[in-house]
Amino acid sequence: MIKAIMVINNDGKARVTAFYDVVGEEKQKQLIREIFKLLSKRTKFMCNFVEGGAIWGKNTKIIYRQYATLFFVFWVDDSESELGILDLIQVFVESLDNCFENVCELDIIFNMDKVHYILQELVMGGMVLETDMQKILQAFREQQDLTKKDTIDIKSGVEEVWNTIKRAAK
Repeated sequence: MIKAIMVINNDGKARVTAFYDVVGEEKQKQLIREIFKLLSKRTKFMCNFVEGGAIWGKNTKIIYRQYATLFFVFWVDDSESELGILDLIQVFVESLDNCFENVCELDIIFNMDKVHYILQELVMGGMVLETDMQKILQAFREQQDLTKKDTIDIKSGVEEVWNTIKRAAK
């Protein structure tokens, strides 16, 4: 099971967090600090898996990939495949890349709702839902179309009410 997903920048600031295990806020902050401290010391030639740590517990591991200035980190239990999670990270990053055209940290900061929507298409409740990037992107685009339609409906409704008020005032 996936216990948490984090996207952490090179300064140790968490840009995205999704905890699927009950963890208090202080422990979340401590986990993020400890994981960043560990990952920032590792070279790009080292393995992308780190097993068991005092803070994150026995029978769990950290699986990560670094892209530019961001660490994409999955905290998982022993039942998850390391290579499967690395593939999932790749699908997540490529999905973000398709949505934002060369995703960067600012895209993640200013489009948090979209990032979480894509993440929820991948993982929910700590379980992997979808790994097909095309299906994830299709669901994302459909959601975007619905959002645009709702915005247009609301806008036209407001205009209609405003016009009625203007006519009544004359």
